Amino acid sequence: MSKMSINPTYCKTALSRTGIPGYRYCLNPYVGCSHGCRYCYADTVLRFSGHSGKWGEFVAAKVNFPEVLRRELKRKRSLSGRIIFGTVTDAYQPAEAEFGLTRSSLEIFAEEWPNAEIDLLTKSDLVVRDVDILKKLKNCSVGFTVTTSDDKIASVLEPGAAPPSARLRAAQRLAGEGLYVWAFIAPVLPGVSDAPGMLGKLISGLRGAGVKEVYLDSLNPYPASVYRLKVAYQTMLPWALKHLEQYLSDPRGYLRTLSEELATLSQEYGYDLRVN
Repeated sequence: MSKMSINPTYCKTALSRTGIPGYRYCLNPYVGCSHGCRYCYADTVLRFSGHSGKWGEFVAAKVNFPEVLRRELKRKRSLSGRIIFGTVTDAYQPAEAEFGLTRSSLEIFAEEWPNAEIDLLTKSDLVVRDVDILKKLKNCSVGFTVTTSDDKIASVLEPGAAPPSARLRAAQRLAGEGLYVWAFIAPVLPGVSDAPGMLGKLISGLRGAGVKEVYLDSLNPYPASVYRLKVAYQTMLPWALKHLEQYLSDPRGYLRTLSEELATLSQEYGYDLRVN
């Protein structure tokens, strides 16, 4: 992807309540994301962001985010419930290397609430930079989103993200440092993630990297996401197009077949693999 400009912006809140099951708060230090994933449906929130531009082609850094977070934490007498970084943006996308908003936020948690239950979810190996801070947090885990183990295919579908091989190396490094590492195969991309032998290869790689748990999610068929995926499939992954169309026409049947394969892989690798 071409280098994009990153604009500063300001926020009024840092800790936001979320309806994501299992979490009470989410934190998103950036608006927009430069990963440009073809299947991403975060652009559905674009109309609420106050930013113009095509999703995947703009990033705004909330430059006062750590300051606002510290103020919010100091006002709280208690902090219950799990917190997740990166729900509509990746907290470790390339802009983080320049602005360090995620690192600064984690440092504040380490100072103010080191027992906070924090999960980070990313497609970046930049998270390894912060291993020193992560080890100071007593209830912190790191999750890596992956859709395929094939770097070349990932470069088509996730052009701005770190290659899957780099994510697996990062997972292994963090696991070796004693951190709890998990993975999110999301979405399962028909004809790509589940191509013959691919799921087994990916899950084997995750197991080898020390990943403790693996979660899976099916493709959300938002019109804009489906359109981008179809274009990518037609131009770069034509062999997979019929599988995408099969899923779109009969998602229940597709997921039933996928669940059978996951049951076999669960027995082989010792994970509880289920697709949502």
